[in-house]
Amino acid sequence: MVQRSRRLALFAVLTLVLPLAVTGQALADPNNNSPAKLTKAVTLDGVLRHLDAFQSIADTHGDRASGRPGYQASVNYVVSQLSAAGYSPSVQEFDFPYVEDDSRLDRVAPAPRIFQRDNEFTRNGFTPTFEGDVTGVIQPVDVTVPPAPVPNTSTSGCEAADFAGFVPGRVAMLQRGTCGFSVKALNAQAAGAAAVILFNEGQPGRTGLTTPIGDTPGLAIPVVFATYAAAEELIVLTPGATVRVKVDFTEEIRKAWNVFAESRAGNANNVVMAGAHLDSVQDGPGINDNGSGTAALLETAIHLKKVKTNAKVRFAWWGAEEEGLLGSEHYIATLPQAEQDKIALYLNFDMVGSPNHFFGIYDGDDSSGTAPVPIPPGSAQIEDVFEKFYADRGLPSEDTDFSGRSDYGPFIAVNIPAGGLFTGAEDVKTAEQAARYGGTAGIAFDPCYHQPCDTRSNLNLTALDVNADAIATAVITFAFDTSTVNGVRAPGKSHGRAPQGSAS
Repeated sequence: MVQRSRRLALFAVLTLVLPLAVTGQALADPNNNSPAKLTKAVTLDGVLRHLDAFQSIADTHGDRASGRPGYQASVNYVVSQLSAAGYSPSVQEFDFPYVEDDSRLDRVAPAPRIFQRDNEFTRNGFTPTFEGDVTGVIQPVDVTVPPAPVPNTSTSGCEAADFAGFVPGRVAMLQRGTCGFSVKALNAQAAGAAAVILFNEGQPGRTGLTTPIGDTPGLAIPVVFATYAAAEELIVLTPGATVRVKVDFTEEIRKAWNVFAESRAGNANNVVMAGAHLDSVQDGPGINDNGSGTAALLETAIHLKKVKTNAKVRFAWWGAEEEGLLGSEHYIATLPQAEQDKIALYLNFDMVGSPNHFFGIYDGDDSSGTAPVPIPPGSAQIEDVFEKFYADRGLPSEDTDFSGRSDYGPFIAVNIPAGGLFTGAEDVKTAEQAARYGGTAGIAFDPCYHQPCDTRSNLNLTALDVNADAIATAVITFAFDTSTVNGVRAPGKSHGRAPQGSAS
């Protein structure tokens, strides 16, 4: 395969931050050769031991984000657990564009408040981008709040004359409109502004974030861009507020790793893949996103190790998912077509223990009619297995879209059938869902999504326990029989992929 895979020798030069935990692999039953046996072996306690380890890593390093020490430690932990279980894990190294952004927009007084980066504000994308940290009093410059009815009509900051009466040393607030962002920023600097808050104009379609770009020769003050709502709050609710504007970031090429473990048994021409992303965002430990999927898959792999499967089973833990599915994209991009053709299906597990959960199954038959991309034939049959699992337990479940936000994306892009589970992120639970699953309507499925509070306590243990069993059930079901998906009834006997929406 055209991959940069290396065996465990890599980890001789990496520092293990945790001693090898005595986990379920020491007691792994070689006869976990049915869904009932495997789900009995894969326990909530076993999954939580891995999550405790990931929390400890995050406590030590601050996060588990790709390109940072916490991710390297997470890779080491997964490799150590797989090795102790008897696998020969491998790692695939790849380069990726690392961005670390410590930019800030804070209201210092009155009513101190930290605005959310990448949600309420973003740093500029000017060439060059000046880095700096300024605290000062805001001064709106020729802004129209509320906005004019017609978009792209604000002339805020477009002319030097707009800054008549501007007090040097203040933070200029400038509204999107008829001239370029770079023109506004340079005019503000010429008028003596210490920093600039650009903000959206406010009409429908012009309220959220965009990244200001343009050439700014000589720019020597920090500039950020805010949503209309954030700017309106400052201008209307706290006029004359003191704010902090900080632009501070790093952009460079760093390395990340995918981790793989493969069954010794099984038809090498009929591969069942199951994966979960291993990295967190930089802002938190990522215990639900995606320690939950990582840990449940790891515990499943440990207890499947000695089972003689019919299909080859390949487990994957992806790097740099939070940077844009980069690990799984690298894997598929460097996998020869002949090897891609051997993959019967891919199972994806991303956020399977959300505190305000629902039981979501990727919509393999596109019965909701909302898939943004074509769904490969055979995916409906994967969905069927998960639906049966929940139905057999008397539990509700529902479709969740293949939205392209997780590592199934590169697989379905090359027509590999896919499926998996998801318990919700930032979207809000409806009253109907609260009636079906419990929890609280009107708040997010995971209120700590991509935040520092995504810790070990940010889990619904009932959902995690159920979904660990669902993962084990699906993996072992397809490890023994992929015929409904691709027509392979026994090793070496292929009858082609099943038609979309049918079983063979």
